[in-house]
Amino acid sequence: MAFLKLTSFIHFRFPPLLLAAGVALLALTAHAAPRKPSDDSEVLERLPTRAGDASARELLALRAAMAAAANDPLPAARLAQRYFELAMARGDPRYVGYAEAVIAGFPEPLPPELLSIRGMLRQYRHGFQAALDDFAAALARNPQLAQAHAWRAAIFLVQANYAAAQQECAALQALGKTILQASCRGLALAYGGQLAAGYGALQQALASSRDPDNRLWLLTRLGEVAAWRGQPKLAEEHYREALSIGRDDGYLLAAWSDFLLDSGRPGEVLRELADWESSDTLLLRLAEAAALENAPDAARQAQTLDDRFAAARQRGDTTHRAEEARYALHLRKDPASAVRLAAENYAVQREPRDARILLEAAIAAGDPAAAQPARDWLRDSGFEDQRLRELGQRSAPGPAQAASRAGAPR
Repeated sequence: MAFLKLTSFIHFRFPPLLLAAGVALLALTAHAAPRKPSDDSEVLERLPTRAGDASARELLALRAAMAAAANDPLPAARLAQRYFELAMARGDPRYVGYAEAVIAGFPEPLPPELLSIRGMLRQYRHGFQAALDDFAAALARNPQLAQAHAWRAAIFLVQANYAAAQQECAALQALGKTILQASCRGLALAYGGQLAAGYGALQQALASSRDPDNRLWLLTRLGEVAAWRGQPKLAEEHYREALSIGRDDGYLLAAWSDFLLDSGRPGEVLRELADWESSDTLLLRLAEAAALENAPDAARQAQTLDDRFAAARQRGDTTHRAEEARYALHLRKDPASAVRLAAENYAVQREPRDARILLEAAIAAGDPAAAQPARDWLRDSGFEDQRLRELGQRSAPGPAQAASRAGAPR
């Protein structure tokens, strides 16, 4: 997760998503055999553009500016950042491959602007330590680089290291990034067992922000926090205001769809996500809603997800474990696989959504031990969402299991 908009070319929006290796195509057709091109110049696929979409013209101009600037890193940073934004907004990791290719064209040592963007790309594919190294190197060369602090806070939040995240929030305050600091602090407080205080900090940031992208991000997170606080009406108001801004944003659509699914409204998910099958994270929600509604496309959508996860495994890509765990639990009805995948995912990232799928899978699989890390997090963080706390209680071992474990040799 990242925080808001800082400069003309650095734009932060939402948590680390999932990256396919390089420019590999995630949206493979069913049962398509892999093929290695014989010529590096061969065009495998042209990314789709939406009607009236100015992105293609914008990217053309950014590429021309980079080509004309020779070794100047700033035009390259603008282009790589725009690719990253498109990956975020549309859930299409191929844009991240393009951003990586831009940065790979510059020799080491990279300037701080490119180091910071490379860190963003590395966290996207869950290379968290490598990303932290890049951000530290960028800050060593440019201590004023606020986005590096913001992304370090994002990683620490994913890792449930809330004290370290708060230190990065304080660094943002020291740099005079008041809105960014309030956004950072709001999430750190919410994740760390202070939902009301976290909500207040996010509201403070929203009241001070006029940028539509920043407001979309803040409204989305306010919707999540309100839902965690057991305030569904307020949560829906925040989500609908975010949607009314009219920006493509994959994280907003995923959070809104999860809210609708939790509210027993799968039919609305089908309408909201009808044009978003190219995004794996959104296709997962769409397939869940289709299964609940017995929709005609339910089997096809589930098979498409299965094919994409199989392709990721063939590439050795393990970054989709949380989504695959949810798919295994809710669509394949395979709790044993779901709990294994959820446990592997939780070893890497520990946000509330990661804890939730681990708890749900462990309950379904009858495996209390697997859920222990999530229960430990609930205890240590004090996270206040009632749904997760109830899942934590349900996942705990029963009296017979607890007695057996207590008597086991150490």
